[in-house]
Amino acid sequence: MKIQPLSSEIIEDVIHFHGHWCPGLALGIRVAQIALAEIGHSSDEEIVAICETDMCGVDAIQFLTGCTLGKGNLIIRPYGKMAFSFYRRKDGKSIRVVLKNNGKASGDIYYRELQEKMNSGTITEKERETFAKLRFDRCHSVLNAPIEEFFIVEETRETVPPPAPMTGSVKCCQCGEGVMETKSRFFKGEFYCLPCFEKFIPRP
Repeated sequence: MKIQPLSSEIIEDVIHFHGHWCPGLALGIRVAQIALAEIGHSSDEEIVAICETDMCGVDAIQFLTGCTLGKGNLIIRPYGKMAFSFYRRKDGKSIRVVLKNNGKASGDIYYRELQEKMNSGTITEKERETFAKLRFDRCHSVLNAPIEEFFIVEETRETVPPPAPMTGSVKCCQCGEGVMETKSRFFKGEFYCLPCFEKFIPRP
């Protein structure tokens, strides 16, 4: 696998798109580099990405691979797993990229302790400065490490998803708002949007 390096300008563009620089975004950049090397870039909908997480790295994948939520060729499966599948429609080639569960991505014990303090709001100003430096160093460590140190590239576990459907809208019988027919629920001769269906139709 020949990974093409990214210029500092492109990395800055990814950070600007996402809003901040963090290890999760750095991991997403590396996943995108693997996808670009093995599957290619999607100018429209010819490549599909399935992300088994909704964390920061998904923004890097959208920005760099051309797979986006709006086009329907980036699909989120919120399993909380750092696993990403990519499919090329024209020839069926696909890969699944999985973060190794070896602890390297989560940092050392001290880093995790500071992260817990940051999350709980108990971190001191000095610890905050230390954490920011460690976080910055981790980002660059992820960017510069060999791919195999962090990731496994394997076969995908499902077939390529069908293209995003283009369907009409129907009117929800409760709120009166329009909803894509494929996203609606049909019950006793009436169309419901999902929020209204869950609110008004009792579950057995």
